[in-house]
Amino acid sequence: MATEVVRVDPVAPDDRAVREAARVLARGGLVAFPTETFYGLGAAALDARAVRRVFDIKGRPASMPLLVLIDSAAGLRHVVEDVPERAEALMARHWPGPLTLVFRAAPQIPQELTAGTGTIGVRVPDHPVPRALVSHLGAPVTAPSANPTGVAPPTTADAVLAYFSGALDLVLDGGATLGGAPSTVVDVTVDPPRVIRQGAVRLSL
Repeated sequence: MATEVVRVDPVAPDDRAVREAARVLARGGLVAFPTETFYGLGAAALDARAVRRVFDIKGRPASMPLLVLIDSAAGLRHVVEDVPERAEALMARHWPGPLTLVFRAAPQIPQELTAGTGTIGVRVPDHPVPRALVSHLGAPVTAPSANPTGVAPPTTADAVLAYFSGALDLVLDGGATLGGAPSTVVDVTVDPPRVIRQGAVRLSL
């Protein structure tokens, strides 16, 4: 199967292109898209079969959970059990942006997504394309980097295709991304919150 490539303006993404990508996700397909750092690998996060496809094509160990993207803090209702007060200030200060917060997962979240941990990492990206994609789908989207586990994450659509040509249903080509550090990951299920990974957002909690 050939992977479809659709050009998209990274600043003002074309509605038709994003709607097409959302339809692919809704039927269980996989879509790569630009983010503020690297290209991400998207599946509908509440579709367990699609999530398993992400693990399969990346060669990702089942013990490694996947983070998900939402388009605003209101989207947390789809994926988390509760929003602790200690998370509110971090969300207000750093969303949209490269800060992933780890919450207790809602009961409907697929085990594949959480790797059986009972928790889920969530962020609101500071990039119009993934935010629009989540908005059109009306549900959260997975966003590990679009590369096989253990190799360099891609900053161009061509690099994504070099890794996964034929394995993905669609690539939204928004040009080169900035690369750099991955998102910072903070566990807000504990008090005080705990930094799991220092990344693009420098925090001292």
